[in-house]
Amino acid sequence: MAVEYRAMRPKDVRHCVELVANHPTVGPRYASVLDILGSVWLELLGAEAFLSVVFEEITPRHTRFLGMGISVFVSDDFAAECRRPPFFWIGPELARRVSRGRSPLLSDREVREANSSDGLRVVVWEGSTSEDANPQVISKVVSAFVEQHQGFLLKEWITQAPGLDALVGTIHSGAFLVDPVDGRYGASLPADPEQIVVKPHCLGLTRELAADRVGSWVGSLFLYQPPRLGFRRSEQRLLSAALTGATDEGLSDKLGISLSAVKKSWRDIYARVGDQAPELVPGTLSPMLSGQTRGKEKKQRLLAHLRAHPEELRPISRKLLSKTKKAGDCSPAPNL
Repeated sequence: MAVEYRAMRPKDVRHCVELVANHPTVGPRYASVLDILGSVWLELLGAEAFLSVVFEEITPRHTRFLGMGISVFVSDDFAAECRRPPFFWIGPELARRVSRGRSPLLSDREVREANSSDGLRVVVWEGSTSEDANPQVISKVVSAFVEQHQGFLLKEWITQAPGLDALVGTIHSGAFLVDPVDGRYGASLPADPEQIVVKPHCLGLTRELAADRVGSWVGSLFLYQPPRLGFRRSEQRLLSAALTGATDEGLSDKLGISLSAVKKSWRDIYARVGDQAPELVPGTLSPMLSGQTRGKEKKQRLLAHLRAHPEELRPISRKLLSKTKKAGDCSPAPNL
């Protein structure tokens, strides 16, 4: 059995809503908004502020839906509301506000600008798995969550636990419980933590507090270094698709552009990398290799660099990035 994750697609939304509705702990929280939840998620698919994945069990005979995870980049005001007592169920409230045209999610432009300046606040909208999820699935969910958020300049992460095990595990992994009286991070876990998950609560971490959580998966969310290359968003999409192993023909189909446009994008990408970091794609890799082989090796070197540097594929404001470089400040957030 292989457990894999991928981006959520429109056809997945129905399964995700059913999972929420049938979850013994999460379902009751959404009782009043289940009828609008699917349409809200469909509306948000593709937005920069809406990060959504699904998990599947893949065998030679079938593919089985296992769970999903959704997180969103929100305004500072909404993040402050989430940790201000009295607490509320965040996921249902997000559904209500989006459906009423009062979405607290950042626009695509706001995501780019915040990720290139003071940072982003991320809220976990929902993360649920089927009841028979085994430790392999849970481990995949955690690693996928970290992979999805690495490379963003985060300043705060907020979540609510779908159940008792998730609550205890998240706290033991480095998150703080928000005090239900004064709204500050650092409340102690009560003797009976079951009291927490049955009513609205708040967990999270800030960039400053993460300095004491080095080595934990929660703390690793705040590891960051600024991008060097400054790819355009269209180039980032092509490179992200290329990381899945897609050929140029596959990229053409997936991105809905011509094969000649794909090849032109690669030329532009290599030119940009050659200007900013020429060591990544040296002009002469080996005189013994054919032109086609040299091209493949050049691509492999670049993709290997991008796997290790996800910040290069995150939405940015190239204008703000350029200003930062001219000012000589290349570290808007500390490397923890």
